Amino acid sequence: QKIVNLLNSLLGLLYQEYRDKSTREEIETRRLQDSQTDPEENSASEETPSETEAAITPESKAAPQISLLRNSTSRFNLWQDLPEIRSSGVLSILQPDEIKLQEAMFELVTSEASYYKSLNLLVSHFMENERLKKILHQSEAHILFSNVLDVMAVSERFLLDLEQRVEENIVISDVCDIVHQHTVNHFSVYITYVSNQTYQERAYKQLLQDKPAFREVISQLELDPKCKGLSFSSFLILPFQRITRLKLLVQNILKKVEEKSERESTALDAHKELETVVKACNEGVRKMSRTEQMISIQKKLEFKIKSVPIISHSRWLLKQGELQQMNGPKTSRTLRTKKLFREIYLFLFNDLLVICRQIPGDKYQVFDSAPRGLLRVEELEDQGQSLANVFILRLLENADDREVSYMLKASSQSEMKRWMISLAPNRRTKFVSFTSRLVDCPQIQCVHPYMAQEPDELSLELADVLNILDKTDDGWIFGERLHDQERGWFPSSMGEEILNPKIRAQNLKECFRVHKSDDSQRRKLGSRNRQ
Repeated sequence: QKIVNLLNSLLGLLYQEYRDKSTREEIETRRLQDSQTDPEENSASEETPSETEAAITPESKAAPQISLLRNSTSRFNLWQDLPEIRSSGVLSILQPDEIKLQEAMFELVTSEASYYKSLNLLVSHFMENERLKKILHQSEAHILFSNVLDVMAVSERFLLDLEQRVEENIVISDVCDIVHQHTVNHFSVYITYVSNQTYQERAYKQLLQDKPAFREVISQLELDPKCKGLSFSSFLILPFQRITRLKLLVQNILKKVEEKSERESTALDAHKELETVVKACNEGVRKMSRTEQMISIQKKLEFKIKSVPIISHSRWLLKQGELQQMNGPKTSRTLRTKKLFREIYLFLFNDLLVICRQIPGDKYQVFDSAPRGLLRVEELEDQGQSLANVFILRLLENADDREVSYMLKASSQSEMKRWMISLAPNRRTKFVSFTSRLVDCPQIQCVHPYMAQEPDELSLELADVLNILDKTDDGWIFGERLHDQERGWFPSSMGEEILNPKIRAQNLKECFRVHKSDDSQRRKLGSRNRQ
């Protein structure tokens, strides 16, 4: 087929390279804007790659993938750098805003070509390798590669339609209508693939451990120049990364189309459908790990009070850990710290709190519980070192149907704040959230990726922009990501604060516009932690 033959004959970036370069460029662009006193004046006076969001420059280095560019030795940075565009004189006719929109649509097309190239390598270089086929049982290969052939076929059809649109006219009319059509009709294959991720990761680790021959072949295949130093696992995760990135690329187009236009309506429709697919992908990933976790917890609990059924299809763990409970009345504060507190262990679920004491045999004895909605927290004023990081937890209705209070001490300020926000999520944070429509709010952009280690933490991708809702003196931030309103904690060292108020306001304005079609749903989503 035309696309396959073209890809085999052309040089271009693998999707992993594109993704890394594009996010790095986006970070540098935002840094540049943040350092300027009037970013609007700057962007209006320049027609350079730095004015485009979502890093068009590195992305479009994959441009030789599409049939407009059949010269394998050329790598054009931007849509406006294409020979066909420069020679047409169209750049002198189009408004600067339309050129920005053309670049954003062009990036979506070229990035899909780069993504398809990487998928093709995953299949041809790894999945279809004869040595690997002999080592893997059919069931192992199925778990490892899942329905990647279906995903690649969907990408190919999508890319063909995008390429056809680009070839219709040197000025691209739209791409979001194609995105919408394919998302509705074909992108369910992503949900199947991504939902298998937990099994896939587990199977890969097990194969590396149990089969030296598998480990050897994978290592040799990774060393092939085709892979450009990239790992096998970086290819396996491509579909999840792509479906998320595609939503962001549509967001970038949406920010640039004329308001109340047909192209805005199409972009909003495409974005809404992509959000549905991304959400289903996330739920698919979490479902299995949550179920296994709940079964494991139930086995560890012994009830001193009336037993509460832990396992439920609608229940999952939000946070667990040890805290110190203050013993006796408040007048006993003069006692030594050792006698003042004793250890308790909390399991906090999305709808239930269970309070335990750890007992021998890695077990926990439950002595109280309460619905999560009937919890209240209160931070104590500074009472000296022995009562540092202490807060009051009130159960409005506990296991005995009465109101009780616990004075609890955390190991650090961040741990105290994390518990307080998890226990009472509707409690006002230090700064106001996205849903408040505040004109200005502290913001941070991610400059180092972060993988969440605890349920109340938020995994970050490079160039993510977040509102800062709370921060601690010991290096943690509670943030709300603008593009999906997911909330969670992360180390402050992962990001750089955005200091320019005009850039912060611009980020919020764009975010409100992207989500205006389903605003009521956004408000509900924004009020929840990432769970």
